[in-house]
Amino acid sequence: MTEQAILTRDNDLSKTAETMQVIDGMVEGLNAHKINGIAEFFHESFHWYGNAGCGTKNGLREFQENWQRPFQAAFSDKVAVDEARLFQGEWGAAFGRQEAVHSGEFMGIAPTGKKVEIRYMDFWKVVDGKIVDNWVMVDFPHVMRQLGVDPFNGMGWEEYDAGRKTPPRPDHNK
Repeated sequence: MTEQAILTRDNDLSKTAETMQVIDGMVEGLNAHKINGIAEFFHESFHWYGNAGCGTKNGLREFQENWQRPFQAAFSDKVAVDEARLFQGEWGAAFGRQEAVHSGEFMGIAPTGKKVEIRYMDFWKVVDGKIVDNWVMVDFPHVMRQLGVDPFNGMGWEEYDAGRKTPPRPDHNK
């Protein structure tokens, strides 16, 4: 049997209010487009684990230089809206959207000036009042489609939903 939920096994449930406070402040800081002052919320050696297209950032400086600055250069007037948040002990999670203007190059796409929606999910671990780990999923394919680029070249599984394509069925007799 595969062991499950290893990372939350020793979750200190007494830390829920502190975790909420750190995440609330961090989101406000990001919405204020803070880069240099963001250390107030992140541990210097924290890890940011992003999906393909986003990368992994090891440490606060790498997060600032290889995520925050390029992201803000590509998308101005950015505001994050957490649609749901959950907190339990040292852990917090949210999903939502960022609303922004495509004002700089993004994934090789020249600035369009279009307002876009950037969907995301985050899971944070907070220790001693600072974020030490952050798992992130940012829906870059959705953003690219808003900018007129189909990263799946018509092969996305939405074709199954639309009934334009029949999903393959597994052959369990093999």
